[in-house]
Amino acid sequence: MNTPFPVGQGSAAQRIENELRRLIIALELPPGSRLSEQDIAERHGVSRQPVREALIGLARTRLVEIQPQRGTTVVKISVRKMMEARFVREAIETAVVRRACASFDQQSRERIDDLLEMQEQAARRNDHDAFQRYDELFHIALAEGAGCPLAWEAVQDIKAHMDRVCQLTLPSPEAMLPLIDQHRAIVTAIDSRDEDAAAEAMRRHLTEILRALPRVEAENPELFSS
Repeated sequence: MNTPFPVGQGSAAQRIENELRRLIIALELPPGSRLSEQDIAERHGVSRQPVREALIGLARTRLVEIQPQRGTTVVKISVRKMMEARFVREAIETAVVRRACASFDQQSRERIDDLLEMQEQAARRNDHDAFQRYDELFHIALAEGAGCPLAWEAVQDIKAHMDRVCQLTLPSPEAMLPLIDQHRAIVTAIDSRDEDAAAEAMRRHLTEILRALPRVEAENPELFSS
């Protein structure tokens, strides 16, 4: 874990939690990795208290497991948790796009065009990290444009269980580009004020992960819980 924590606002514990979450989702801290409070604290020049708070936060979202006398471990990917997260996310985000069809902020709409262009460029240069970042910003812009940013906050923690699988399902531009087409289909339906079409486009988009799941689970059994 050689990446330093970025300078930013918020408590040390929150910054550490955000960075560890990023490394876990990116599989730079793979499932089964053991995390040492002391090592993290020393590496980043903080006391063990904010590290402990960060690990408790990650345990709350079930990305790590803290066991007395045995330490902290990055949990393996749970298909059951991923399926639950996808179910909840679909319920929230289909409601978001239905609301967007009734009223959508013009500034957010213009921002989405820019995000989709940047996401396509990231896909074509096979920049997976940038692609995922623009993907998240797209969904944030949908929630903000529909006037319900709290919807994204409700999704943010649970989506981590989907995001780790996404790291395995998007190995090339050929895998990433169809997701941008799905984003554009969602936006087209919103522009047309077609609630049913927007909800169905979002549902298809969030179901994409299920198609690749059997393959990536078979190819990476060590990353998944039994």
